[in-house]
Amino acid sequence: MDTHSYSLQGQIALVTGASRRMGLGAAIARELAAAGADICLTYYQPYDTTMPWGSDPAGPTQLLTELQALGRRAAGLPLNLTRPGAAATLFDFANAELGPVDILINNATHSEMGGIDTLDGDQLDRHYAMNLRAMALLCAEFARRFRPGREGRIINLTSGQGVGPMPDELAYAATKGAVDAFTVSLSAALAPRGITVNAVDPGVTDTGWLSPDLKAGLEARIPLGRVAQPQDAARLICFLASPAGGYITGQVLHARGGF
Repeated sequence: MDTHSYSLQGQIALVTGASRRMGLGAAIARELAAAGADICLTYYQPYDTTMPWGSDPAGPTQLLTELQALGRRAAGLPLNLTRPGAAATLFDFANAELGPVDILINNATHSEMGGIDTLDGDQLDRHYAMNLRAMALLCAEFARRFRPGREGRIINLTSGQGVGPMPDELAYAATKGAVDAFTVSLSAALAPRGITVNAVDPGVTDTGWLSPDLKAGLEARIPLGRVAQPQDAARLICFLASPAGGYITGQVLHARGGF
């Protein structure tokens, strides 16, 4: 096995949505850094304060310290990605702190519970602004700035809306379904530029939001017998970001333990 094909040495990765140390964004950042990449993070803690799991005020600073302890360069920017001009602001920051970005991980997301009886335009707009609009604009900014002659990677985080219904998360499911469609079409547009584009569905992942009863009920239904840990999806994402994943593009990969 050529271990060099899994190395990200000399690469710069941008990971959005890394505000909590036990979250998926943090796990992705750690995995990419362990493979050799320098890391730029974004985080937006006001969103976490509105969620049942709450915020991790020291999370971004501590995560950056962890990454730097691995011998990597790491920088973080608090940023609401739904604001006008956010994509350009972020890439300007990453370029100034670390250099041109090779790997874009669109992990930041907006999620609210809401079925058909509570669905309204504002709820749809909140999900669209983050899950689709911000994601798409980050992809466009990445593509515009990408340096010819290198291999680029875009990996979008999606969900399980393609394998089963989410009747209590309609706005979320609609926008994540759009992420899948966007990923497939964007992959064809960017393949001639040397950029692969894939999406990863991490399945039910234990990032602090699962109650003991919900976790037990889910584990009874998942064929592999457990919910995912953040590092499960992070390892898949690291593979897709590496040279070893260079011939995989336009795919929506489901890391769901068979669920």
